[in-house]
Amino acid sequence: MIIKNPRFEISAVSPQQYPTNGLPEIVLVGKSNVGKSSFINTMLNRKKLARTSSEPGKTRQLNFYNVDDQFYFVDLPGYGYSKMSKQEQAKVGSFIEEYLKNRKNIALIIFLIDIRHDPSANDRLMYRYILDANLPCIILANKADKIAVTKVDAAVETLQNILNPLKDLPFLPFSSERRIYVEQTWQEIEKHLS
Repeated sequence: MIIKNPRFEISAVSPQQYPTNGLPEIVLVGKSNVGKSSFINTMLNRKKLARTSSEPGKTRQLNFYNVDDQFYFVDLPGYGYSKMSKQEQAKVGSFIEEYLKNRKNIALIIFLIDIRHDPSANDRLMYRYILDANLPCIILANKADKIAVTKVDAAVETLQNILNPLKDLPFLPFSSERRIYVEQTWQEIEKHLS
């Protein structure tokens, strides 16, 4: 996909703030520090469109990135980061749930997990939530550059066997660092935009 003019559009915490132009939304979920911002920058071929932070848990709103007025990437706050107070976690959790449950524009959920680790309890909860909500989803085993290339396929298969033993969802490796698997990811996204 050729991207010409992606831009950050708005941070939102309530439906009144969401964009109203009806464009499809590709939603990124995953724990804090799994690499959602780096994923956006890699896919859109921009260095700093989505701000990456060395301190996980910085995203506290839904961030909407307009991609050439064709669709949005929507970056949801990461979960499982303990520096947020319980009160803040509950607040963030409720507007994420509100968005996922009621937003009609969601075309696809991209669920990022870390290829190096078994899914956490929070990953499993999120996965169950996506399935129960009947939202279309692909799962990216991110940070594939952190393990030997020869071990990537086996690591992806192990994660799929844990989370998705039915193998009815696309499960792909991904690496922002090496910019590999970008094409395959675009192919999956485009299926849900047409």
